[in-house]
Amino acid sequence: MTSGPLTLDDIVDQRAYERERHEFRSRVIAAKKLRRISVGPVITLTFESRLTMRFQVQEMARAEKMITDQQIQHELDVYNRLLPASGELSATLFLELTTEQELRTWLPKLVGVERACELRIGDGGTTQVVSSSPEGEHEANLTRDATTSAVHYVRFHFSQEQVDAFATQPVRLAVNHPEYPEGVPGSLLSTATRAALVSDLAGE
Repeated sequence: MTSGPLTLDDIVDQRAYERERHEFRSRVIAAKKLRRISVGPVITLTFESRLTMRFQVQEMARAEKMITDQQIQHELDVYNRLLPASGELSATLFLELTTEQELRTWLPKLVGVERACELRIGDGGTTQVVSSSPEGEHEANLTRDATTSAVHYVRFHFSQEQVDAFATQPVRLAVNHPEYPEGVPGSLLSTATRAALVSDLAGE
């Protein structure tokens, strides 16, 4: 699998994309099913990869009818910032809020949630915790003092010891926020999900 940032060569033109779109969407949906983890009533994280980011750019180019290299390069610059580097995971954090009442209830309560997600590696006294941090380019736009956004972009930075443990031990995704008790002890990652994320940590 090719690694590194997406380039113009990775984005096919619209006619070519229409021919491959059905199969490509099916592949991305299957990948996202493994990478999408819900914790408690309203929080979901989708761990991003080169495949999911290529899909975002292709779909954006299709929806906006982008045809020039300059237009597509702008989208690449945006989405490449969300790709995980070796030794880290990158995720889109969603607050799954569908009503006005849910928005009024949860957005003020969950200020700081972008720093409250935790990957807990291992069981019992040997648990290692890797906490989320907001993606730098988006933090200023998405972080407020009195209310939070329904979407955040976060990263998890690992030491080599934590990378090694992630590959071999149980892992839970939790939300350690005082206003979100449903997030503890978190959701156990399946073996297939953990395998997919191990590839991200290896920079593949």
